[in-house]
Order: sequence, then structure tokens, then C-alpha cells
Amino acid sequence: MFLAMKEMMHSKTRFTMIVIIFVLIAWLVFILSGLGNGLSSLAASVFKNMDTDYVVFQQGSQSSMSKSLLSENLVDEAEDIPHITAAAPMGSSMATALKGQSNNNDDKVDIAVLGIEPGSFLEPAVIEGERLSADNPGNVIANVTMKDEGFKLGDTFQLDGSAESLTIVGFVENQTYNHVAAVFTPMSQWRKIAFAAPGSDKGIADPVNAIMLQGNKIDPDAVDAKLSGTDTATRAGAVQGMPGFKEENGTILMMLAFLLAISAFVLGVFFYVITIQKTNQFGIMKAIGAKNGFLSKAIISQVFVLSLVSIVVAVMLTYGTAAVMPKGMPFKLETNLVIAYSALLLVIALLSSLVSVRRITKIDPLKALGRVE
Repeated sequence: MFLAMKEMMHSKTRFTMIVIIFVLIAWLVFILSGLGNGLSSLAASVFKNMDTDYVVFQQGSQSSMSKSLLSENLVDEAEDIPHITAAAPMGSSMATALKGQSNNNDDKVDIAVLGIEPGSFLEPAVIEGERLSADNPGNVIANVTMKDEGFKLGDTFQLDGSAESLTIVGFVENQTYNHVAAVFTPMSQWRKIAFAAPGSDKGIADPVNAIMLQGNKIDPDAVDAKLSGTDTATRAGAVQGMPGFKEENGTILMMLAFLLAISAFVLGVFFYVITIQKTNQFGIMKAIGAKNGFLSKAIISQVFVLSLVSIVVAVMLTYGTAAVMPKGMPFKLETNLVIAYSALLLVIALLSSLVSVRRITKIDPLKALGRVE
């Protein structure tokens, strides 16, 4: 470590440039991870924050709410299955909320209408206003982001193309679905909205899109055997089944993977070139008794210090960037992600230094001394 610090203090410009490049790479990694996590939350925070373990879909629906249609009668049957402590129906449909009586496109807000049973474990905690009530099916609770669109507590709005009117009686947070604000309504009201067209319920009694299950050690195969014509998936599987979710996250992950691979290559080349430039010095040190282990530790210590400083600076820049980002930007930094990517970047930097370490072990002191000018 002493040798590594001495060299860095002596060649400040060279190592400062390496730090700047590493900071930019790490900064971009954190920004992309924040955007990916933000988009993921915007698409499926309803499922991610839902207190459920498994989801029952119609057989062949590929764990997609939009492709599934079941009868609510299956809820009672599900609750009789071993290890299931609670079951609740859920429905989802996309709609457009109208501000006042205006038909101007600027006064239309896309929302996701989610049908649940009032008081069930699917109902999110209200941060302002009242909870849902089965006695008032026209009352809804909405994600707090609807406030940014001009809606407030007590507002009544209509849905575009529908005669149904909904009144906001409460606000919840972190509840978005398919990238839009979620609006929770009693199941009876949701059916009026989702199956307004005659025959759209396909003749199913009390239709729902899925049934959410709570319990320990639930066996999906046992559930499917008991409930005919169903496919049971984990909550994570239900998230993956959302339209476009897998593709969207796959794109972000691919970009991150390429960026990490590029960072390993760039850092490896930088340290390898620096090592080549110091071949003579390493040869002299070997000639006077320095071991390969001592020189290797110096290189690895150097890489560790530079990487750690770069990552810390990049994290600070990322949080600073998050603070000035527009409110509507889907950017969400989580501490566990920052720690995970920081550790990964540090490991990549240390692994990239192994190329330089290998070069040091192959230096012949006699040949290196013969090249000293």
C-alpha cells in the first residue's frame, strides 16, 4: 500500500485521469440502474407492494391479468386448500379519466382501474382521506400522483367513453400499474366499467382477472389441481407476466451488462499500459530482491484505492443528479442496488488488474536492466 500511495502522489495527473474515467463509467451505471428500477416500479409497483404470495390466473393466460378471466366463486374454493390463509379477487382494466366535463386531450389522464374487495388484504394503506366502502361503490382511492394531474380529495370524474362517475375519497402512494396511476374501486363497480359491453364477460358469473393468495408453503400444483382451468404463479411471476415488463427490464439489464463489460476492458487496458511503461522499474525492484507478491500487492492496492474513490464520487454525483431530476422522471435509487453495483464495480476493477499482475510476474530482471537508459 505504501508503494502504491507514493506512486499515486507522484503521478497525480495520470491517476486523476483514470479516476475521472472510472467515475463517469460508475456514474452511468448508477444512473441506468436507477432508471431501470424506476421504470420497473412504475410498471408494477401495485404487484410489488401487494401483500400476496401467489396469484391464480386462467389456464393458458401466461400469467397476464389482461388475458385471464375467472369466476369469483373460486375464491371460496381456494380458501379451503391447505396452507392458504386468505384469498381475494382482483380485476384490472385501463381507462382514461376526464377532468371536469372537458373532452380536451390535455384534460384526459390515463389510469389503471383495479377492482378489489373493500377491506381485503389487497387494499393499500390510505395516506389521506378514507378507505373503500362496499356501501359506496362509486368511491375510489387513487395513487397520490393524480394530485399532480389536478385531482384532489372529493373530486368526481368520469371515464372517457363510459357513463360511470367515480369520486376520490382517499389517496395512496407507490401504487402504479402499467406506468400509470392506479385507481382502486370496489369489485362491483369495476365490473360495470370492465364489462360494460354486452357479452364481454363471456358468460362467467362474477368475473375477475385473478385471485390473490396468502399463505405459507403453498403448492401451486395442488392449487391448480383443486381449481380446474387455472395456472398459479408466484407474485414475481405475475410481475414478469405484465405486458412489456420483461422486455423493458431486459433492455436495461443488457445495457448495464455491456457497460460493465466495457468498463472492465477500459480499466484493464489502462492499468496494463501503465504496467508496461514501468517494466524497467519493476525489473530493477526484482533485481534488488522485490518479490512478485510484493509488486502484485502494490498494483492491486493501487487499483483498490482508485476504484473506491471513484465509486464514492460516482455515488455522490448520482444522488445529486436524482435531487435535480424532474419530478415525473421514473428514477428510483435503492440503497441495496447502490451497494450491489458498487461492489460489482469494485470486483470488476480488481479483476481487470489481474492482467497487469500477470505481466509483472513475467518480467525478467536481467532483460529489464538491459533496457535501462
